[in-house]
Amino acid sequence: MKLPSVSYSDVIKALSRAGFTYAPKRGKGSHIAMYKIDENGKRRLVIIPRKKNIPKGTLLSILKQAGLSKEEFLELLK
Repeated sequence: MKLPSVSYSDVIKALSRAGFTYAPKRGKGSHIAMYKIDENGKRRLVIIPRKKNIPKGTLLSILKQAGLSKEEFLELLK
């Protein structure tokens, strides 16, 4: 499954739908941090660069940090 080209605001909207919250003390300058406590009580921290188009490799890394599959992410983008 191919991932579309997305902006950082699209990623933030999708992660918000997945239950992630803005972490104001973690994101600095050109990056935004979001976190979520998963069902095991583990904190998942995701760092998102403020870019108009997030590179594919960076997007895959964000999905891995978030514990999301490509399919789950594509559903959240809708």
